[in-house]
Amino acid sequence: MANTYTQCYFHLVFAVKNRDALIKKEWKDEMEMYITGIAQNHRHKVLAIGSMPDHMHILIGYNVNQLIPDLVEEIKTSSNSWIKGKRLSKFKFEWQKGYGAFTHSRSQIDPVVKYILSQEEHHKKKPFKEEYLEMLEKNNVEFNQEYLFEFFSDIYEWN
Repeated sequence: MANTYTQCYFHLVFAVKNRDALIKKEWKDEMEMYITGIAQNHRHKVLAIGSMPDHMHILIGYNVNQLIPDLVEEIKTSSNSWIKGKRLSKFKFEWQKGYGAFTHSRSQIDPVVKYILSQEEHHKKKPFKEEYLEMLEKNNVEFNQEYLFEFFSDIYEWN
């Protein structure tokens, strides 16, 4: 559209089904590159991506021509198929339903990038459940406990 300019940043968070620790350190970088390619194919700019064994964070410069639910669905569906096709997990791999999507201003980009890229260190001190609840509260997102990710146990280290 002529004379239409946007600048939007979204921090996306989603988890492996049942929060199983199925993302392995040996192939997480390759998966992150694959997911980056999906976002870039839709003209989003991946500013940071970070995986833990049981969940993932992505910060994107958002292209407003694609709805966030459609982007997250494509990332989950495509990466799930990619993981299965490459037989990277000896267990059934699936992403949990739902996700978090939080907006950030341009001035918040550097701290959010640092936060995402330091996930491994961060989770030595704080479990994912606590992290996610803090994100919801910090962003004043009303939520129903019944519809949050399933939090079975807290995972800190790579297997």
